[in-house]
Amino acid sequence: MKEFLAVFVALLLGGTVAAAGPKPQPGTIISHTSVACGTKKSKKQDIDLLCQQYVVRSGATDYTIRQPKPAEQELIPLNSAIQFTLDKSKMKFKLNGTSVQFLVISQAAAPSGPATPVSSDLKR
Repeated sequence: MKEFLAVFVALLLGGTVAAAGPKPQPGTIISHTSVACGTKKSKKQDIDLLCQQYVVRSGATDYTIRQPKPAEQELIPLNSAIQFTLDKSKMKFKLNGTSVQFLVISQAAAPSGPATPVSSDLKR
């Protein structure tokens, strides 16, 4: 009976931790570009559609994210602080009270700051 109770408690606690979901992480939008992400057929020509692509820096990691499909969406100002969650290949965060979702295109180590020059005091 004690074994059953111990297993039940362990499963209950494990399920609670798994159901908690990903924790929000702080990040900052550091760059923005527009990239081609499809075409639209018109009667006489093809029109290239653009999606917004951003780089979000969080700690020592840079995430490149892109709109999942072309849509009218306001641009996110540079140096905007956000709280995001990652779910598989998607980044979710709120912007001006609206929940937005982007595709994570790549993830890379953030470059370290510029190296400080080494000063040498040579006496002549």
